[in-house]
Amino acid sequence: MISWQEGPDQVHDVEAVFPDDASGGGDFMNRPGMVALLHYLDQHPESRYIVLFDDLKRLARDREFHFKLRQALALRRTGVECLNFKFEDTPEGEFIEAIFAAQGQLERQQNSRQVVQKMHARLEQGYYVFAPPTGYEYRKVAGHGKLLVRDEPVASIIAQALDGFASGRFGLQVEVQRFLESQPAFPLKDKKGRVHPSDVKDLLTCPLYAGYVERKAWKVSLRRGQHEGLISLETFEKIQARLKGSAKAPARKDISVDFPLRGFILCEECGRPLTACWSKGKSKSFPYYLCYFKDCGNRRKSIPRDELEGTFEALLASLKPTRELFELASAMFRDAWNQQSRQTASAIQSAQQKILGVERQIGQLVDRIVETSIPAAITRYEQRIEQLEKEKLLMEESLQKSELPPGRFEEMFELAMLFLANPLRLWQSGRLEHKRMVLKLAFEDRMVYSRELGLRTPKTTFPFKVLGGFMHGCGEMVEHRRFELLTFSMPLRELLKVTINHKS
Repeated sequence: MISWQEGPDQVHDVEAVFPDDASGGGDFMNRPGMVALLHYLDQHPESRYIVLFDDLKRLARDREFHFKLRQALALRRTGVECLNFKFEDTPEGEFIEAIFAAQGQLERQQNSRQVVQKMHARLEQGYYVFAPPTGYEYRKVAGHGKLLVRDEPVASIIAQALDGFASGRFGLQVEVQRFLESQPAFPLKDKKGRVHPSDVKDLLTCPLYAGYVERKAWKVSLRRGQHEGLISLETFEKIQARLKGSAKAPARKDISVDFPLRGFILCEECGRPLTACWSKGKSKSFPYYLCYFKDCGNRRKSIPRDELEGTFEALLASLKPTRELFELASAMFRDAWNQQSRQTASAIQSAQQKILGVERQIGQLVDRIVETSIPAAITRYEQRIEQLEKEKLLMEESLQKSELPPGRFEEMFELAMLFLANPLRLWQSGRLEHKRMVLKLAFEDRMVYSRELGLRTPKTTFPFKVLGGFMHGCGEMVEHRRFELLTFSMPLRELLKVTINHKS
C-alpha cells in the first residue's frame, strides 16, 4: 500500500506492504493479505491511500469479486493502480477491465479443473491426494512421487486401537477413545487431553488405514492403495460390522483402576451390574462394591472391595492348569496349527477359483451394461459390480494371508500360552487395560456374586473350557468330529493377536 501525495510528478511513498499468496478461490475475504489490507484502511479512515498491484490478476481472479473489491476500496476513499493496466473511469475502461477480470476467472477455473483432473487420475491409480490422515505423512518415494508412509509412533497407536476394536478388546468406541487418550504421542487431543468422539469415528471408518482408497464424490470406487495399510481389509470390515451392530461389553466412564470389576459383577438379587464407591470413615476412606438399583432388596448393601476382588483372584488362580495339563493343551494347539497348515493348499486353490468366478460375473455385468439403455438397469448393474469388486478385494487379501509362515506359531504360541498358564499374573499387573483384557479373554459373560456363596460358576471362554474339562475329567466334551479344527476356529487366533499386541 502507498501513501498518496498529490503533486505534478505523483510521487508515492510506500507506507505498508501486504503479501498475499492465497487466491481464496476468487473471494477476497478468504485471502489473509487482503483482509489485513482492508482492516488497515479501516483503522486510518482520515487518510487517503492508493493500493498498488503488480498485476491485475492479483486483485481478484473472479469477475464478481473483482468489482466487489473495487467497490470496497472506493467506499474507503482508496485509489487503485496497477503496473500493467490503466484503470479508466469510463464505460469503455470498465468494459475492458471486466474482460481482464473475466480472463483471470477463466484461468483460475481452468487451473482448478486441471488440478482436479490430475488428482482424480492419481487417485484412480491408488494414490491418496488429499491432506494426510492422522498416522501418515507424505514422503517422496522413488517411482511413486509423494506417497503416504507410516508416521510413527502414531501409526502403531492407531493400529492397536483398530485391531482392539475389531477383536472385541475394546467393546465400545468410548473404550477406543480412552485408549487413545492414554497415549501421550497421540496428537488429536484438546487442551484437557481428551479425544473427540467424532475423531474416533473417523479413525474407525477410514478405509485408508486398511491400505485402500475411495472417493465416492469423484466416482472412485474402493480400490487397493499404493500405501501400506495399518490393518487388513478383513479387519476393517469387522470394524464396520461392529459399528452397525450393538456392542456387548460394558464400558463406563467411571470404571477406574480402583474398581476394575465395576460393571462386570452382577447383583444376585436383581441381576444388574454392581457399582462402586469410596466410603469416608473417621480417618480414611474405604472402597466398596454395591447395588444401587432402587427396587433391589440388596440396595446400598455394600461389599468390601478386598472381599470381592479377593474371591475373584482366587477364581483366576483356579483357572491355572497343572503342568501336565498345560503340556497336553500345548500339544493340542500345535496339532490344530499343523492341521490348519495342511489345509492351506486346498484353501488357496478354492479361493483362486472363487476369484475367477467373481471376475466372470463382473465381465458378464459389464457386457449387460453395454447392451442395455435403461438407466435404472445400468445403475443396478453398477452397484452389483461395486459389491463384487469389494468381495474380490477381500478374497485376494484373504488369499495373501492364508499361508502360515514358518516359525510364526512358535512366536505367537509362547505369548498366548503364558496367559492361559496363569491369567492371574496379567490381572495383578496393576494396569486397568490389562485387567479389562483378562475379563474379556477369560470369561464369556458377566458373573453373579452371592454374599453367602461368593462368585457363581462363571462362563469361561473356549480355551479355559477345554482346560477345565480335562482338569475335572469331563472327557465327554471332546467330540469325535475333527476336534483339532474346532480348537483352531475358536478365539485362539484373536487371543494370539491380543497377546502379541500386549507384548508390543
